[in-house]
Amino acid sequence: MNLGLQGKVALVTGGAKGIGAAIVRSFSEEGAIVSIADRNPKDAQRLMEEMGTTPEKVFCIPTELTDQDSCRKAVEDTIERAGKIDCLIHNAGTNDGVGLDASPSAFFESLRKNLLHVFSLTHFALDELVKNRGVVINVGSKVAETGQGGTSGYAAAKGAMNGLTREWALDLADRGVRVNAVIPAEVMTPMYRRWLDSLSDPDATLASIEENVPLAKRMTTDREIADAVVFLASSRSSHTTGQIFHPDGGYLHLDRSYGKIRID
Repeated sequence: MNLGLQGKVALVTGGAKGIGAAIVRSFSEEGAIVSIADRNPKDAQRLMEEMGTTPEKVFCIPTELTDQDSCRKAVEDTIERAGKIDCLIHNAGTNDGVGLDASPSAFFESLRKNLLHVFSLTHFALDELVKNRGVVINVGSKVAETGQGGTSGYAAAKGAMNGLTREWALDLADRGVRVNAVIPAEVMTPMYRRWLDSLSDPDATLASIEENVPLAKRMTTDREIADAVVFLASSRSSHTTGQIFHPDGGYLHLDRSYGKIRID
């Protein structure tokens, strides 16, 4: 797309697989240097081999995101290897199914896994982001806005990320740092595919889901999410901050019953 990201440095959490891997690919194709903060360096290495890239352009920093010291090290190592950080992409997270029937300690653990690293990494990278007039992008989930049932921890974490998007956008506006969020809805990823394949009739389930997507009756691709993230990270969106974007084919906000209700 030639978004002017050549030489920019992006730190992407959970960038080894799924949407994160698509974000890494999209940044790299735009000429950015990408640091992958992920607990699975073997998966990251496999991705880099598939991309045919070099360690100077894409590299992985093994990171345990639930550990503050590990988050600090991910920031420090990225700066040491790439010289700076321009874009911080909070993509990592897992829908762990911690609902109301779970214990309070399980709920707190879910928040620790899905939310606390978002604050920690932003805190540790803040001086660098301010110095470079950088960008923070939070990759959230429709669950924060629609609910899902049985996943209180994940919903709370992703809802908090939406709140932090607005809070940080205001807090950092005077310092030139932009903060936005991208909200996936129904996105076909390897994890989603494995879930479908675990069902008795994957094709029927997929068809019923796609039928509820107003635009084109299909799932969003991980590349479409990634391209939205990369656009928001670029100077083409230089006056955009505090926004929560939904590249979902109208799934979340349009009336999915349109055309299905018979009116005589």
